[in-house]
Amino acid sequence: MSVHIVADSTCDLSQELIARYQITVLPLYVRLNGEDHRDGVDITAADIFRWVDGGGELPKTAAVTVADFQRCIRELRAQDPDGQIIIITISAKFSSCYQNAVIAAHEFSEVYPVDSRNLSTGFGHVVLTACELAEQGLGASEICEQLCDVIPRVDASFIVDRLDYLYKGGRCSAVAALGANLLKLKPCIAVIDGEMRVTKKYRGSFVHVIDEYVRERLADMDSIVPHRIFITHPAAGQEAVEAARAAVRACGDFECIIETQAGCTISSHCGPHTLGVLFIRK
Repeated sequence: MSVHIVADSTCDLSQELIARYQITVLPLYVRLNGEDHRDGVDITAADIFRWVDGGGELPKTAAVTVADFQRCIRELRAQDPDGQIIIITISAKFSSCYQNAVIAAHEFSEVYPVDSRNLSTGFGHVVLTACELAEQGLGASEICEQLCDVIPRVDASFIVDRLDYLYKGGRCSAVAALGANLLKLKPCIAVIDGEMRVTKKYRGSFVHVIDEYVRERLADMDSIVPHRIFITHPAAGQEAVEAARAAVRACGDFECIIETQAGCTISSHCGPHTLGVLFIRK
């Protein structure tokens, strides 16, 4: 029995990976200047940055709807009536995507919603793990059982260069943003128990902080699965990306070091100069 993997657009996987594993990606909605756009289809992170740089307000994002999920399930069933479907979503604490997927799944058999309890390529790790298990011939229920083991072991975090977007989005005060910028503080935001939390504040230039941050995250390589690591950012700049890549290589021997661009959700919250390394622990 074939297993189809569906994910929402906040998984931030590249088009190459999506095509390689034949993942069905459903876009969230981004409301900008009074109009709704589909994340990664009608609008990109670069569009958001241009709008905000021009004085526009930060966009709002909205979940994949129940109707969207139902439409997707019907289309997959039309192609493969006996196929099983796994729908993996961004953490239920960030969005109602998971709740909507559960509602949609009630109308069908052999549809399995999964809360990744993560975002961006932390969520992407869960999606790719499901794809790899499906390629090994596992059924949907077996895959979901293994995902329950993988999800708590995903290590996802980001360094934010400036707090402008967090401030504009109401996620920190003007005083905190000003103080952090004057002191050149760069917060590390990690996903813990499905929520984003500031775990540490670094000080210095963005490139210097990226090097320090990566080496700290990867300090205990014996506890890390060396199969795959993502370097994910909206538009961090080549120097910062290369600093991250060099630090990853210095810390351990990963089979795959994959650079991906963060989509509209992360970009709207954290701004262009944000970068994270995301991997799975043993």
